[in-house]
Formats: sequence, structure tokens, C-alpha cells
Amino acid sequence: MIKNYWNKGRKQKTIVITISLVVVGLLFFLRDDYQPALLFFRKYIFIIILSAIVLFFGLKKFRNSPSTGTRLAILGILVAFFGLLYVLGWHLKLYDYMKTYNVFNNLNRVEINELPLTQNERIQPLRNIFSMANESVGETKDVSLPHLVRVDGENKWTMAIQPTEKYVWQGISDNTEEVFAVPSTTPFPRFSNENRIPVTFSIGESLKFSRNTYNAVVQRFNPWMLFNYEPSDTFYMKDDSGHWVEVVSLIKWKGFFFPYPTFGGVMIIENGEHDFNDYLERVFIGKGTFVAPDQMKNYPFLTRQNTLAEKVSRLQAESLKFLGGFSDPLPWNMETAVKIPVLPDDQNQQPFVTDFDFSESNKDAYSGLYHWFGLEPVGDERTSLTYSVFVPADGTEKLFYYDHASKKQGYAGVSAMPLKVIESRKEYDWSVNKPVEFRPYIKEIAGKKRMFFLGTISSIKKDNAQFDGSATPDLALIDSEYRDVVWIDAKHPSQWNKIVYDQLNEAWRASEGIGNFFQEDNTMLDAISGMEDKVIEIDSTLTNSTNKDLTVEELKAQIDSIKNARKQSEVERLQRELDSLKALEN
Repeated sequence: MIKNYWNKGRKQKTIVITISLVVVGLLFFLRDDYQPALLFFRKYIFIIILSAIVLFFGLKKFRNSPSTGTRLAILGILVAFFGLLYVLGWHLKLYDYMKTYNVFNNLNRVEINELPLTQNERIQPLRNIFSMANESVGETKDVSLPHLVRVDGENKWTMAIQPTEKYVWQGISDNTEEVFAVPSTTPFPRFSNENRIPVTFSIGESLKFSRNTYNAVVQRFNPWMLFNYEPSDTFYMKDDSGHWVEVVSLIKWKGFFFPYPTFGGVMIIENGEHDFNDYLERVFIGKGTFVAPDQMKNYPFLTRQNTLAEKVSRLQAESLKFLGGFSDPLPWNMETAVKIPVLPDDQNQQPFVTDFDFSESNKDAYSGLYHWFGLEPVGDERTSLTYSVFVPADGTEKLFYYDHASKKQGYAGVSAMPLKVIESRKEYDWSVNKPVEFRPYIKEIAGKKRMFFLGTISSIKKDNAQFDGSATPDLALIDSEYRDVVWIDAKHPSQWNKIVYDQLNEAWRASEGIGNFFQEDNTMLDAISGMEDKVIEIDSTLTNSTNKDLTVEELKAQIDSIKNARKQSEVERLQRELDSLKALEN
């Protein structure tokens, strides 16, 4: 048809060429708009091809059949096929079942025999940080979702102060001009002064058209990447030169039969206002520097960092339900099947990004940020902790897991924690206060590595059901083994272990036969007190003219000796405090 129209004359040829150029231009410039359709085809390519083949041969057979009965039978078979495909694939979620099984088969799983210690505990949950950040900006500004990243060797919540999406013009004309970077270990998060960094990004999550982060990254994809990659979470951090950058995590889809998502590297977007040349680059080929997973080792600021999309890590953790075999998660088995628990009142579900020290647990694992999951049995009434899963947050192709169930530890899981906290403080109004985000707290206490869950009490705003953060939140540590709740002071994290010991040491002593711990400080105080008494006694002896047994020189020598002992004790005490602070920093 087009050939006949082309041969009619010059006018028709001009129209065909013009329309072709317009179509090609639209396909080129609007590739960020239709890329989700390409990605949909990639995700379900096997099902689409199978359905097309069945439909093609079915309709061909239908057209070639002279009998009405045969045609009705063919239509019935086609309806039954596609109905069964829908019920099995989508209603019963067998397509997701196979996708998760592919993840399991291609996952580098490493079982560890000892839990790593936690370090640099974050005080505030994510949603508290998010609500407090929004309290610190104006009407025309929004705050992007916070992410825990490493900045200058310290774990910080970072988020962009960006033009609000409520007013479209701000997203068209304005830039992202500030970034919040709040230390995660402080009970007093401040959203001003040095924690509010002036930095300009002309590409942002809330900006419009080619300046939108998603659009700019997709425009950067080559044709092959358009079918296989998708942008995910956006992080703000410093690069190796100390400049703030926007790091977009990428998801790569692999496989033909039931494709599955994996970590696909990152796209790095530099800060700065863009000129006309940057505008042309943005429109034609997008913005960003692509870093593949195998190249990330060449960028030190991306190693041991949080750059992994939570969508990928969740599927990796969920795939451990196949440790008992392919058929174990099916309804008639489920002997070892597990799930990621979902807490209805918690607005931030697992994973919880946590800082772990693997130096004594596994030499092949780095110490730093991980996505942590606490997997539990599938049934709603079962809340035991089955597996602790540690997914490297920098996308390293390994997954570490600790099998609590096979060791018969009988630990309580995350979904059991809220009721234990509520039961321990009945005086709270739990209709507006919610215990949330129970992240792991693993420490060496009383001669044993012990696992707790650190939970925060957050209030909920009735008007919008969002958490209202407090600068000094109530914190609770729940012993996963003994199920006891220990309320701790957010302002003094260095005292948490001793507070736990003071409350639980008698139970531990009765059950485990442990000795005495945390006694050195009291012993030292008693010694210093005894020295002070002796100094007072000697001073009184000097002033007593009736005492002829000791000379002045002997008394002075005794006083100097006691003073030196006091100084040595003070030095030892200060050294212990210094060692404790270093341990907290590490």
C-alpha cells in the first residue's frame, strides 16, 4: 500500500518522507515514555511469545475448518487455554513463583555460622527522619525519600530538597539546590546549618521533562539497555573527589524463561547548573555516567556503599524459601518455606539498612552497610526467626544468611516484637503511638553474642496518618531469645549494654550460669574512694602534733605514693572510656 502511494508522485513521496521522519523523531525523543512498554515485553517475553503462537495457529485452524462444531471447539480450547494461563500465572502467582526460583538458582548464597555484630546504630527510623525533614522546608519544596549512605566515613541520612510536585511550574523552572545530610547515630537530628548542604542539581526526581531523573537516565540507555534495564532508587552521596553526586540504582532483567531482576550497576549524575550544551545532551542522549557492577570496584565511593535497589534485595531474600527444594513452598509442603514479614503499622518495611561488622564472622564479607531481612515461617500464627539475611548494600554478588531454625535457637521474629513492646508499657496510648522498624542489635554482652531488636516508638498524625518524628524518641531493646523488653535512653547509647545487663543478668545467670560483668567501674570507684580516705587520714596525722612515730618526709612519701596511684587509676579509667568510644565509632 505504501509502495503504491509512493509511486503516485512527488507530493506523495514528500508526505511519506515527512511522516517517516516524524515517526523516527518521536521514537527517538520519546523513548523514555514508551520504554515501560518495552520493559513489559521483556519481562513477559516467554508468555507473550507462547500466547502469540497458540493464538496464531488456533485462529488459522479456525479459519480453515468448514465445520461449525469444529470452530466452536477451537474457540473453546483457546478460551480455556488463556483462562488457565490467567488463573495459574496471575491469580495463583505461579509466574512470580518461577521468577523467584530463577533468582534462587542464580544467587551466590553463603551460609555463615556466626552472626556479625552491629555497629553505628541508627537512632531514628526512616519515616521519622522523613517527617522531620518535611517540617524544615517551605511550601514550594519537597523532600525526597531518605536513604542511609556513607558520607566522609560516617553513616548519614541523605535526601534532596527539591521543587514540590504540587506546583508544576517549580518543577519546570527550578533546580534542586540543597541536600540534607543528617548523621544517623545521633538522637538529635538537625536539619539546618552544616547538615543542610548547598548543592545544585539541574536533574532531579521531582523535575519535569528531560530534567527528570528517570527521563534523563532512560534517555542515556542504548537500544539494548532500553529492553533490559530500568532505573530504581536514587541516592545522594559524595564521590571520590568530595563532590556531591546523584547515584541512580539500575535493575537489569535476565533470562528468557521467566525473567528475573538483578543489580545492573548505577548511573552517576554530577551536580551543577547546565548550560545550552547540556540541554542538547540531555534531550538527545540523556545524562549520567553508567557504571556496570564489575566496574564499581574502580570507584571507591561506591564500594561498601548503599546503592542496591530494595526491589532486588527483597526478591533475593524471599528466594530462600526454596532452600528446602522447588516444591517446598507449595501449599501441600511448606516444611521450610519462609516469608518476609509485613507489619501493618510500620510504614517502612524490610529491608532495614544496617551497619554490620563481619570481621569475626566471615572473612569474605566486608564490614559496612547491608540490607537486613528477618525471615519467618509462612503461616500468620508463626513468628519465629528462621533466617537472618544479609544482602551487601553495594550490589556485591553474594548473599549471606544465618540459619536460626537449624540451630534450634527459638528466637522470636520481627512480627512478634510490637505486641511485646505494647505489653511492657500499658500506660501508652497505642492508638496514636506505634512501635516500628525493629532492626537488629547484635552485641557481645556477658560473654556471649546476643541478638536484640531495636524498635522506636513513633506517633502518628491523625490528619494524614504519617509518622511524627521526635528528636528524642523512646527506644526499646527486645531480647530475641528471652523475649524481655528493655527500655533505653536514646541520648546515651554507650550505656545500652550495661542497662541490658542490669535488667537481664539474673535471668542469664540462672539459665546460663554466667559470671559477673560490668563490675570494673564500681571496683575502681571503691579503690579511689579508699585512697581518698587514706589521704584524709594522713593529712590529719600531719596536723596532729602528738604523733611522733612518723617523720614529715615519710608522711610526704606516702602522700606522693597515693597521689600517683590515684593518677594511674584516672588514666586507666580514661583509657577505658577512649577504647569504648573507638569501639562505637568502628
